[in-house]
Amino acid sequence: MEPRKRTDKIEVNLGDIFGLLLHRMWMILLVGFICGAVGFIYSNFFITPQYQSTTKVYILNKQNSTSVTYSDVQLSTTLSKDYEQLVTSRYVIEGVIKQLSLNETYESLVGRVSAVNTNDTRIIAITVTDSSAEQAQKIANAVRDLAAKHITQVMDIEAVNVVDSANLPTAPVSPSITKWTFMGIVIGIIASIIIIIVKYLLDDTIKSSEDIEKYLGISTLALITMNRAEYENSDKKKSSNNNNGKVMKSLNDAKSKIFKS
Repeated sequence: MEPRKRTDKIEVNLGDIFGLLLHRMWMILLVGFICGAVGFIYSNFFITPQYQSTTKVYILNKQNSTSVTYSDVQLSTTLSKDYEQLVTSRYVIEGVIKQLSLNETYESLVGRVSAVNTNDTRIIAITVTDSSAEQAQKIANAVRDLAAKHITQVMDIEAVNVVDSANLPTAPVSPSITKWTFMGIVIGIIASIIIIIVKYLLDDTIKSSEDIEKYLGISTLALITMNRAEYENSDKKKSSNNNNGKVMKSLNDAKSKIFKS
């Protein structure tokens, strides 16, 4: 009977993988816990907290008549997009930097200032993000005042009224410690699962008679069981035989040197 040809195809037993993952579940959860702790520590101690302060203004357009038509409302909504751009214009941002004596450039500050038209109204919400809660409030108020002046000069409007002054934030908006911790747990669990599966797929050692028949195409006639004590004794005998062989070789070399002399 000729042995079957060996193939290079890798057969994956999903049941074995699932069982292996269950067997290593403690390790997976431990890695997830460690990575979650790392995410918690990193977000809590190594990332600078960021605060946001928001102020709102109402832009009042000039009316030629006492009645307000649908066209006037549509025009106001369209112009609100223009007002958003004027709030973050170079004139306003650089004016705030000069007024508050900030050690910043236009590019660095404008990235932390946003102006949003809320729900298609004539109300513009101006939000400033900063590492200091007090500084975020000061910048937001300064941007609002300079933007109101700039909008009045550029656009044909009647007035810019303050709806809400900038608030003093009491809690940071970022980083989210819960989010970082959860991400660390998820990344740790996924990474450990991938490593376990990859090690399983790359492991080509023979573990059973089925593996011999599967990978070598040879049928096994019998199995000889060996307990751990017998296995360790066999290793010790092999080691002892190797050491004895080395000793005998050294003695033979010494004898040959004596006879030569």
